[in-house]
Amino acid sequence: MTKTNVSRRAFFKGAAFTAAGAGIAGLGLSGCASPKGSSEAPAKASATSNVSPQEAISQLNPQDWDYRSNSVKDWNQTSLFTSWKFGNLTLNNRMVKSAAGSAYLPWWTTEMTIAEYTHWAKGGVELMFVEDYASLLPHYPAAYKMRTRENAELDKVAAAIHEAGAYCGYQLSLMGASFSGFDATTAPQFACAEADDLTLEEVHTVQSDFIDAAKFLKEQGFDAVEINAAGNNIGQAFLSRNRNKRTDEYGPQSFENRARFVVEMIEGIKRECGADFPVQVLINVIEENDYDLGNNSTLTTLEENIEMCKLFEKAGANSLHLRLGPFNNHPAEFASDMYFTGYGIDGVTGYGNMFDFSRHFQGKLIANHSGCGMLLDVAAEMRKAVSIPVGCVTFMDPAHAPDMFVGALDEGKADFYMMNRPFMVDPEYINKLKENRADEIRPCNRCLHCHFDLDEDGVFYEHCRMNACHMRAFTEQMPEGPDIPAGSGSKNVMVVGGGPAGMEAARVAALRGYTVTLYEKKSDIGGLLDFAEAVKGQHENIGRDKEYFKRQMEVCGVKVVTGQEVDAAFVKQQNPDAVIVATGGLRDTLGLSAGGKTNIVSIEDFLTSDIGQNVCVVGTGAQAVDATLRLLSQGKEVIFVSPDPIEKLDRGQSDHIKGFVIPMLYTRGVRVWPNAQVKSVGDGSVTISCDTGVDMTFECDTVIEAMDMLPDTSLADALSGMNVQAVGDCKKPFNIAEAIAAGNLAARAI
Repeated sequence: MTKTNVSRRAFFKGAAFTAAGAGIAGLGLSGCASPKGSSEAPAKASATSNVSPQEAISQLNPQDWDYRSNSVKDWNQTSLFTSWKFGNLTLNNRMVKSAAGSAYLPWWTTEMTIAEYTHWAKGGVELMFVEDYASLLPHYPAAYKMRTRENAELDKVAAAIHEAGAYCGYQLSLMGASFSGFDATTAPQFACAEADDLTLEEVHTVQSDFIDAAKFLKEQGFDAVEINAAGNNIGQAFLSRNRNKRTDEYGPQSFENRARFVVEMIEGIKRECGADFPVQVLINVIEENDYDLGNNSTLTTLEENIEMCKLFEKAGANSLHLRLGPFNNHPAEFASDMYFTGYGIDGVTGYGNMFDFSRHFQGKLIANHSGCGMLLDVAAEMRKAVSIPVGCVTFMDPAHAPDMFVGALDEGKADFYMMNRPFMVDPEYINKLKENRADEIRPCNRCLHCHFDLDEDGVFYEHCRMNACHMRAFTEQMPEGPDIPAGSGSKNVMVVGGGPAGMEAARVAALRGYTVTLYEKKSDIGGLLDFAEAVKGQHENIGRDKEYFKRQMEVCGVKVVTGQEVDAAFVKQQNPDAVIVATGGLRDTLGLSAGGKTNIVSIEDFLTSDIGQNVCVVGTGAQAVDATLRLLSQGKEVIFVSPDPIEKLDRGQSDHIKGFVIPMLYTRGVRVWPNAQVKSVGDGSVTISCDTGVDMTFECDTVIEAMDMLPDTSLADALSGMNVQAVGDCKKPFNIAEAIAAGNLAARAI
């Protein structure tokens, strides 16, 4: 493939390009601009280049979707289900639950924690690390940790996990700290603090606190601890020269000094808890400056980390947990697949520029698999240098890419995989693999609703798109917990509509023991899932969602009738005991007529319609933004008109994904007009009324109506007197996650 060196303006706007062959890798040093402090001038324009901006982007980090191949016949015969040793613990599969979850939330109870972790244990997870949700350090009364040693009931959590058949570790972390026991003038706030903010006495106090916490955890029944020396945690502040300017024995003058803080904690834990008590160390294995792209002179390389990890092993560490080290985006350290979100912008940093993965992160990442297994080659280099087990995170999902993950174990690239989101989506993940039911595993969409998000009412939550039970079990919405309750007697349930809400409702109702028939007016079920994948691309695995639901209809015994129009008379003729209406919402329209050569197209038709070069997208939510990205990938010039405040832009998308997508819209030249209306569509133009009180007219070939959907409960309303519930977009349009949850809860309510 011939690459092209492109200036920043040319790359994003298509103004000019250099001659082919100069190498597009050069643009990556600053997301197409020169690195800060560099004297290198932007590439000069070429009057003869035919390379378009979208072609330049596609050449920067091209993707190979064949990585998802599957030749596995029997999972039990693969290296994924071979035994290995973590200290004194023997494990029978290579998948470990990483320490991330929701137990630190103020309303999260011990009952919820136990239910979540025992569900994973019963589902086949043999080793899981519990997130650091309790204030175990005397000088660390962290505001976001809502429990203490006295009320965290960690002994109950450990006992329950053991009873369910698994081992439990606990991650010890120190981030966002406020040390009440120290002088207020020296107490560091570790959201952005440096290692030299601590006095020598404070260093030793923190170390003692960690060691004492590990001893307490062992007494509570935990089998191991993980020292979090990654992210903005205190350990990383010592390991990275960027955050360590000390001049004493804990300074950056040597690897021994940089590693000393963590090394002494390992040694202390072994001394107090016993040499056979397992300790895992978590590090950012390669650092990169994502905000000031290319300014990396003091960031840690893989080679530096290898030297420090040798010291960790010598001190007694039993395993290593590797994750990525972007300088300014904590979630991207473990959910690095966010760099590949958004159609046609693979490598987006979240700061309006783009990585060149052939250079950034030392060019060592697997960056052509949409963020899947990015650190496997890095883990392989680390594994050659140490003799203890090495595992890594990012998007680790063997069911998603069987040959890739089995092959990596076979080749000795890693000893185990640290996983979290796939287990949250399907707690039965490992059991289903062992039983060769991979096609029944609920797929992770990498949408990041689970980490931090707002629902349609603006309320904070951490739900899962595909698993309605996550963060709802044992709440007012789902007080019975995640297990689906048996039905009350024999009932015939009729589900109208084969989208995500209807399919989930049918699945749950059937699992309750009811006789379920699902009716869909189209020739196939799936609702808007096909459309969503076409617009979003393959990254979110939405096509796999449809395959999963279709398989569930078979497994659960749901009778599916397609090509059937359903009205109130038809429902009454069938006379079901309960009806769930999931017929979808209505598309809003501008109510305007096209003018001359400017056409008006519905969002559901824009992929198959004649779209001109200059496009006006009208809308606010995720569908409108996703459509805009798709248009940009085709080289279109887009203006975005939203009737809502700018804060509502990309509504329905997860908060983290918004943070990557929206800056790129702006960088690509999309002007967003909030609180605006389309006033008229002319012959080759569109006029909008802005919130400034003026009208603006733009050149426009196509207007795309991508407004948020409207509810349509007409069928449910016509069934008054029957046991009927409306769910999904027909009742409250928002996103796939809320639609699936509504279907699940409705079926539980029958």
